[in-house]
Amino acid sequence: MAGSLRGQDSGSTAAVTVIKRALELESESRYPQALVCYQEGIDMLLQVLKGTKDVTKKCNLRKRISDYMDRAENIKKYLDQEKEAGKYHKQIKIEENATGFSYESLFQEYLNETVTEVWIEDPYIRHTHQLYNFLRFCEMLVKRPCKIKTIHLLTSLDEGSGKEQQSSGLEEIRESLRNHGVQLELEYSSVIHDREIRFNNGWMIKIGRGLDYFKKPQSRFSLGYCDFDLRPCHETTVDIFHNKHTQKI
Repeated sequence: MAGSLRGQDSGSTAAVTVIKRALELESESRYPQALVCYQEGIDMLLQVLKGTKDVTKKCNLRKRISDYMDRAENIKKYLDQEKEAGKYHKQIKIEENATGFSYESLFQEYLNETVTEVWIEDPYIRHTHQLYNFLRFCEMLVKRPCKIKTIHLLTSLDEGSGKEQQSSGLEEIRESLRNHGVQLELEYSSVIHDREIRFNNGWMIKIGRGLDYFKKPQSRFSLGYCDFDLRPCHETTVDIFHNKHTQKI
């Protein structure tokens, strides 16, 4: 079907590429990625339709758009059924030195106005850069569209020289969150190993390295020091699940 669009004006070239990729992903049963490509391709085709004057071409475009909308809707229904049954699973592999994986880029798809409570299980919220990582994650949560009320953090206690820094840092974050109307519940465990984040809208994200998957910047004035989409990452795997009823850690 994508090939039949090639007769359209040059503005449809990008749309053809994206739709072709959507069809490939669908054939490989990579439905979440296919849905994203279909949605993007359909938006592009709608823009092409607006600029098309020829009546025959407009009719052909409308038919193609309708077909792709049907495919996208079928995929969406299937994914919704998988979520309802607790079978949804998506995996993202972050390659060594990859960029474009800030917390916003990674989590924004799963955050909406229904998210009011978050559970974080991460044994390594101890050192300065790890505390800053947790702070950045909290900053993302308090922004719209979330309506966060409570954040639960389960981590391990630093028994060494960094104990006071960890304690004071988390207390400062707790106080700052309180000023934004958010309660931070802290709990420590000496046997914690798993790294897991749960939102009360049913999404659960497991990151192999937890929140600490960014590499140290080359310098204080290098790109990526402030914008974490430009910060190189360590190699890790992100597994995303959906459960109808998310249980507390």
